[in-house]
Amino acid sequence: MSSPYILVLYYSRHGKTAEMARQVARGVEMAGLDARLRTVPPVSTECEAVAPAIPAEGAIYATLDDLRHCSGLALGSPTRFGNMAAPLKYFIDSTSSLWLTGELVGKPAGAFTTTSSLHGGQETTLLTMLLPLLHHGMLVTGLPYSEAALLETQGGGTPYGPSHYAGADGKRPLDEHEIALCRALGQRLAQTALQLERGRG
Repeated sequence: MSSPYILVLYYSRHGKTAEMARQVARGVEMAGLDARLRTVPPVSTECEAVAPAIPAEGAIYATLDDLRHCSGLALGSPTRFGNMAAPLKYFIDSTSSLWLTGELVGKPAGAFTTTSSLHGGQETTLLTMLLPLLHHGMLVTGLPYSEAALLETQGGGTPYGPSHYAGADGKRPLDEHEIALCRALGQRLAQTALQLERGRG
């Protein structure tokens, strides 16, 4: 059995969601747990899958076992018309076997997202990403307003989870508040997972 870890599962098209994922993972590690970064392959309009089994760069592709054995989950996606991107939704739709056996019940979970416009559906994307996690019986952890960055941010950041405003060209870097909120989510997930483990022990 591997040591406890938080699964940071994301899809990223242009790299900003991947950067958020790395900051969430940093927060997990700051709280004393391992973070496991995983991504999902793009979906194709072709009938046959054409993606290689291992991506050329970045995190490796997630398996159901990564999800099954995690102590908590951070789910990240760019916004697509106010919802999560299709590749991540495709993976989530494949988790029925975990739902049937209750593998994720009682584990902490949160979400993070990026948009190219400031009011481009950050909150709706986060809320819709949380719905399947609630169906799995996971314990949703958002961000409380005790996180000062929520009140100070001029870019992304919501009580439903961290967000990033990437700009129309997708080149705006994560600012200090967005980074702080990503790390705060990672820390909250790790701290909650550790408290739940102590309670079971």
